[in-house]
Amino acid sequence: MNSIRRHPFRIILIVVIAAAALVATVVASGSGASSKATVKAEKNATLGKTILVTRTGRTLYSLSAERHGRFICTDSTCLSLWKPLRGSATGVKGLTVVTRPDRTRQVAYKGGPLYTFTGDHRAGDVNGNGFRDVGVWRPVAVSGTVSTAPSKPSVYGY
Repeated sequence: MNSIRRHPFRIILIVVIAAAALVATVVASGSGASSKATVKAEKNATLGKTILVTRTGRTLYSLSAERHGRFICTDSTCLSLWKPLRGSATGVKGLTVVTRPDRTRQVAYKGGPLYTFTGDHRAGDVNGNGFRDVGVWRPVAVSGTVSTAPSKPSVYGY
């Protein structure tokens, strides 16, 4: 106890150094997580094409009518099926971040906002391919074009 009274500045210095080390560790671990690619390109066996997928392998889709700042998927019904990809635009050339009408930010590829489909349950699923609304939902191909399988009518009625 006597040594604490004699050297209070030493104790404060030790606490400050420990706190700084803790902050540096937290910042480093946070920046490591954000340096992982948000989007990657993978060959899809069903389509026979290389498409964009999330970090966990979920297929990324784009709606043909959503280009140049025009958003179609904005109501709660659409957004309950098609989830906007949030996060940073990292991993593939051509990615950007766009601002949605509700002021949230969404990752886009060559101007087309990216979405995952709730009907896809596993990495590699492409169950949303060809759904028609005010445009057609397609997986985003990065080499060639996506399979021109017959278009599926939307069974979700929005």
